[in-house]
Amino acid sequence: MNIKLTPASFHILYEDAEFIAIHKPSGILVHRTRISEDTIFVLQLLRNQVGYHLFPVHRLDRMTSGVLIFGKTKEAAGSLSELFREHQIEKTYLAVVRGHLPATGTIDYALARSPDHQKQPALTDYQTLDQTEIPHAISRYPTSRYSLVKVIPKTGRFHQIRKHFAHLRHPVIGDRPHGDCKHNKYLREKLGISTMLLHAQSFSFIHPHTQKRIFIRSNPDNHFVKALNILNLGFKNK
Repeated sequence: MNIKLTPASFHILYEDAEFIAIHKPSGILVHRTRISEDTIFVLQLLRNQVGYHLFPVHRLDRMTSGVLIFGKTKEAAGSLSELFREHQIEKTYLAVVRGHLPATGTIDYALARSPDHQKQPALTDYQTLDQTEIPHAISRYPTSRYSLVKVIPKTGRFHQIRKHFAHLRHPVIGDRPHGDCKHNKYLREKLGISTMLLHAQSFSFIHPHTQKRIFIRSNPDNHFVKALNILNLGFKNK
């Protein structure tokens, strides 16, 4: 995917003396990694935009959009990172997954970062917001079903949401390593849905120093909204 960003591209969702939160678009890495040849990153562009150094608190996958928070100092970033480690950050995501899910559910399935790592407990709650069925035979069924879900991860394992819904056999649409390649290909080539439909919608936490509750919300990218319209799914203000 070609990324067309300027240094002033990022929408700032929240800012105080210690933290800044932005809307991260889909398709760009948060920071440099050894396994990527990318030359532009959120951290680099945002530093240029605001004019001072920033320190990552957490990360979002390249194809995940939504709320992304940075500390303005190492100490601020460390204090918020500790809240992440202690599961004191309330997070919600939006995802479109293959198939129809129950109204609510909990996925309790231990995960490992890679096959040579030890599995750790992982817990994800979800709420089904809408469901659809389209008249396209992508696999062995005459129609194809999808669900729009609100996802509440209770832990923060690597690719947790994507792996958990793949474990349920309801993978996130557009997820390449954990998803359904037949559905991804069909939706990309026939319906123009070409990216992963996973969005970090909101983060809420008690500010480490002011002790006030902070709530940060980000609306989905246009491509996400377009995909919902194509599939006749709606989230409105849910």
